[in-house]
Amino acid sequence: MPHLGSTAHVRALAAATLRDAPPPVPPAAAERVTLLSAGVGAGHDGAAAELARRLTADGFTVDRLDLLDLLPAGTGRLVRDGYHRMLRTAPWAYQRIYRGTERAGGGGPLTAALLRGAEERVLRALPPGTRAVVSTYPGASRVLGALRRAGRLTVPALTYLTDFSVHPLWVADGVDVHLAAHAVPAAQARGAGAGDVRVTGPVTDPRFRPADEETRAAARARFGLPARASLALLVAGSWGVGPVRQVALEIRASRVAVPVVVCGRNEALAARLRAEGIEHAFGWVDDMPALMHAADVLVQNAGGLTSLEAFAAGLPVASYRCIPGHGQTNAAALAEAGVAAWIRDPDELTSVVFELANGARGLRQRAAGRALFAEAGRGPAAEIARIARAGRSEEHTSWRRRRYQLPCRCGVPGARGASPRSRRSRAPSGRPRSARRSPPPTTVPG
Repeated sequence: MPHLGSTAHVRALAAATLRDAPPPVPPAAAERVTLLSAGVGAGHDGAAAELARRLTADGFTVDRLDLLDLLPAGTGRLVRDGYHRMLRTAPWAYQRIYRGTERAGGGGPLTAALLRGAEERVLRALPPGTRAVVSTYPGASRVLGALRRAGRLTVPALTYLTDFSVHPLWVADGVDVHLAAHAVPAAQARGAGAGDVRVTGPVTDPRFRPADEETRAAARARFGLPARASLALLVAGSWGVGPVRQVALEIRASRVAVPVVVCGRNEALAARLRAEGIEHAFGWVDDMPALMHAADVLVQNAGGLTSLEAFAAGLPVASYRCIPGHGQTNAAALAEAGVAAWIRDPDELTSVVFELANGARGLRQRAAGRALFAEAGRGPAAEIARIARAGRSEEHTSWRRRRYQLPCRCGVPGARGASPRSRRSRAPSGRPRSARRSPPPTTVPG
């Protein structure tokens, strides 16, 4: 028998310790969410970017995909460029298409065929381990809904409604949950056939917040703006579309405020405005929070992400000379919600801008806009995280209002929720074939 302290004793003690020690616990796989947006303007991508930031801060691995990159035969660029050209040169045509698809309850046969061609590409692009897929674009919602209905997408599909008005194209059978910023878009989504609609409030970059007088003065100095005059910040989306020049000239002529115009990527428009005496005309502005801090009122024509950012910054909003289609329906929805004024008569421009910049109406709208962000812990990112983490432990409401269970490990033999195909897809080495450069399975690995 070995004596205490001998080499044999030490070896025996080490062996006993190893036998008694529990096996090492492998590190938990990162929770993963995929966001599916589209580079049409900047609003859809802007919402996706902020959702990604918040989910990443919450511990998720976030993947972002652009639906336009996944459309067949490189048609994504044609869709984006055609839409842009239509808004610039033939807005009446866009209005007709918007109204026609609204009456029809969604897109026509051509849209359906185009999106159908993207389904397989979207499915193949989803990374293994995805726990939920979130759309911030109507076409993406249609693709995800079709994949869910067919049983090919086995994790929850959600839509974050970026606008206050909800075109029927946003509402897709098969999408499990629609997230709305306010009760008005939530009601419109339900009216279009959405089942599970949750009012979670909007999502904006946290830099958009009310400013004190010192911050306001610094922002005006930074952009070379008048220190004491009322400033009307005029925005027209990332493309600078709509009757921007006309509105800027009207505001200047009214003398109610100094127009400060953001033309986005339309540098030619900014140059033309400066040549016509609109001194404060900018192209693309990286620090929009600071420019909003400098302003007294926002005048917009589309009603998308910029309006939500203004609400967060405590800036009253007026919709005026809105672009066709979603610009006009957003103006109506924002007015119905009581968070923005809709100026339909040019004769009202001066009085409404003055009241918003200097009067009680502006104070009421500032409060209404800020109230959208009032509840701590709320927000679409928090709801997405909750749904993605729920897994099989919680009942979800699906597109047919029935219970479903997320697959625990699709592709693992014998795992509950794994499809027959996934059970057959193991290589002799024990690794999934998807890790050996073969085509991905038709379900998303969990």
